[in-house]
Amino acid sequence: MANPQRGEIELALGERTLTLCLTLGALAEIEALCPAGESLTADRLLRVVAALARGGGTPVELSELKAAPLELDAVAEAVAACLKAGLEA
Repeated sequence: MANPQRGEIELALGERTLTLCLTLGALAEIEALCPAGESLTADRLLRVVAALARGGGTPVELSELKAAPLELDAVAEAVAACLKAGLEA
């Protein structure tokens, strides 16, 4: 279960729920994945989710994310909410 005081956000992944959290480690991964001036692709978005899931203590493989029935809009909203919550926590 996500802890909003810590800036955690939940993301449903089929029958599994991922806890996303912006940690320093996740932030470093995201910065390496998304160089300034480059577009955010669906693949990069899923890699960001994987980094945030590791930060939240629910690691997930990229292959599992790619195979999951995800709506990219919902994923993008969860990532944005997690980044905002992490910066406000």
